[in-house]
This record gives sequence, structure tokens and C-alpha cells, in this order.
Amino acid sequence: MTQTQQKKNYALPIAMMFALFFMISFVTGLQNPMGVIVKNQFGTSNLLSQLGNFANFIAYAFMGIPAGMLLNKIGYKRTALVAVTVGFCGVGVLFLSGVAKSFGIYLTGAFIAGFSMCMLNTVVNPMLNTLGGGGKKGNQLIQFGGTINSIGATIVPVLVGYLMGDVAKASIQDADPALFLAMGIFVLAFVVLFFMNIPEPYKMEESAKERAKDKHSAMSFRHFILGTVAIFLYVGIEVGIPNIANLFMTSAAENSGLGIDATIAGTVIGTYWFLMLIGRFLGGLLGAKFSSKAMLTFVSSLGLLFILLAIFLPINTTVQMPVFKSDISFGMTTVPISIMFMVLCGLCTSIMWGGIFNLAVEGLGKYTSMASGIFMVMVCGGGIMPLLQGYFADIFGYINSYWVIFACLLYLLYYALAGCKNVNKNIPVE
Repeated sequence: MTQTQQKKNYALPIAMMFALFFMISFVTGLQNPMGVIVKNQFGTSNLLSQLGNFANFIAYAFMGIPAGMLLNKIGYKRTALVAVTVGFCGVGVLFLSGVAKSFGIYLTGAFIAGFSMCMLNTVVNPMLNTLGGGGKKGNQLIQFGGTINSIGATIVPVLVGYLMGDVAKASIQDADPALFLAMGIFVLAFVVLFFMNIPEPYKMEESAKERAKDKHSAMSFRHFILGTVAIFLYVGIEVGIPNIANLFMTSAAENSGLGIDATIAGTVIGTYWFLMLIGRFLGGLLGAKFSSKAMLTFVSSLGLLFILLAIFLPINTTVQMPVFKSDISFGMTTVPISIMFMVLCGLCTSIMWGGIFNLAVEGLGKYTSMASGIFMVMVCGGGIMPLLQGYFADIFGYINSYWVIFACLLYLLYYALAGCKNVNKNIPVE
């Protein structure tokens, strides 16, 4: 009776965490099509076009630890409210960058928005894992949250691709409707969060003096340290695949691109995120039956296969591929077969976050809140790795830049097979 009542009580907090997952992906996903816009508006290289994405994710390196400390000090609800407020300001600065036609202000807005996304991630992941009871159930709940996350990620490139129209004439102001939508979501979320009760999964630490007595921390666990490296590389994989593919498709043929219309390219990239939605939904259904270890092993191996096919198959070989369109329907478009296999990687990247997070924090107990903050620091890989891949694309070409993705996937396979084992079970976590 008590358990049933608890589950009923947890329904609303779980729903709110799902809504925050949507916000994270929508705002973060803006940097993908915005990279195409700033490349053409300001005439930047592939490397510099990824600076907005870099600014968004590098904020995690600055805010990850403070976010964990904030969580311990003021709790989950207040941290989420602060994050939503900061996010509104960040998107507001992005809007002002369009008015001022300033690349510098755009980067500032992306950086501020990154602070918000870091804080929100610090809240929603341990919350969902805890409300699910950890283990397979915790993994299942994170996978369902990831499904909602993918809805926002699917909408953004399709919407902004439609708004920008002709790439050669695109400007930041073309994305204003998407920015207004994001700000509206933040306002609504703040109001709902303010009046809602959110349970605190772990009691807050009493004092700095008490923390100083503890000889251990999250960094005392080998599987957690290796997990932070895995999440650094994973976010780079998730973001790098569609970002560079979008640049590849929309760049003119004389710049080694495919010269595909931005609206069509947006639907192709939107399909990558839609496949992530499908994969996360399936991951949620299967999460209670298969371990995070088994799921991460499978998708890492499949991802390696898809990337190898994308690299080695002839770029002049084309296929008809179903794509997710701006009118929320499906249609067929012709793309190089390499692009199709890049897009199919969305099925693989879909469940990696939940699997890695679940494996990395398993058995951490009271160290989980601070571990979540440290984890968020490593999300900066989503800015650093695409920047590195963009640099490789400038030097070696778009296709060869995917060897960066291949190397990252190899590490994830290692972590799933061996690195995730908890070898520090002697450390007290109560």
C-alpha cells in the first residue's frame, strides 16, 4: 500500500523531470543549425562554426562542480529554478546577437545557456535514477527521459532549417521564432516548478567540516573515473556526428561539400535525432530486461560498424531515405549512402547516456549528488570533440573526420566490457 502510494506521489516529479529533459535538448540542439547559419553569415571555417557549440558545452567544465555543490546546498527544486532563470537569460542573449549581428554576443549567449543546461542535467539524471530505484529500473526511467529529450532534439534542426531557407542568405534573426519558443518554455517551466514539490533523493551535507572528515569521494571509485571519460567522449560522438554531417551537406561543392539545400539537410539531421527518440523509447521498454552493460556493449559495436561503412562506402552512391519533415510527417529524400549510415548512428547514441551514467554512479550512494556534478563537467566533450572533428574536417575532409568518432566509440566499447566494473566496493557509501 505504501509502495503504491509512493509511486503515485512520484508521478508528478517524474513528469517534470521529463519536461526538463525536453528543455535541455531543445536549447542545446539550437547550436547545430546555428553553426550552419554563423558559418555563412560570418564566413567562418568548419572549426570556427563549432565555437557556439563549444561555448555551450565548455560551460559544463566551469559549472559542473559548482552545480553539484549547489545541489547539496539548496536542493533539487531551487537548483532547477536557478537553472531555468539562467537559461532564459542565455536564450535572450542569443536573440540579442541577431539584433546586433554580433558573433561575439552569439558565443556569449551560447555560453550562458550552457550554464543552465549543466545545472538542469545535474538535477534530472540523479533524480530519475533515484525515483526509479537505481539499477535496471533507474536505467529504464532515464531512457524514457531520453526519449522526451530526443523530441526536442528532433524538432530543432528541422524547425531552424525551415526558418533559415536559403543558406547563403541565412542570419541569426531567421531563428528568432525558435528562440522565442525556447524562452516561452523556460517561463512555463519556472511557474510549474515553483508551485510543485520535488523530493530530495539524498539528504544535503550538513557542513564543510563534516565533508572534510570523509576520506573518500566519488573520485575514489575507478569505474566512476573511467565513466567520466566515457561520457566526455560520448557527448562528443552524439553532437559531432550530426553537426559535421550538417556542415558536409550544406557546404558548397567547391568547398568539398554536397551542396544540399538547408531545409532538406535539416530534415536529414532531424531524422538522426528522431532515431535517437526511437532508440531511447525502445531502450526504456527494454531497460528492465537488459543490463546497462549489455545495452552499451551492443550499441557501441553497432555504432563502430555504421561509422566504418560511412567512411568506406563511395560518397557518389546514393539511396532513398525516409526523413522527418517540418510538417511532422515523413517523406523520401536522396542522400549519399554514407550520410544514411551517419544518421543511423542515432539508434546507437540514443541509449548511451543513460547506460554510461547508470554504470558510472552504481554503488556510489551518498556520493551520487557530487558525482553528478563531476559528470556534468565532462559533458564539455560535446564542445571539444566536435571542435576537434571540425579541425580534422578542415584538414583531411569531412568523411575522414569521422575517424575521431570511431576512436571514441572504441573507448565506449572498452568501458562497457571492462571499465564499468566496481572494484571499490569496500568504500562505505551510506
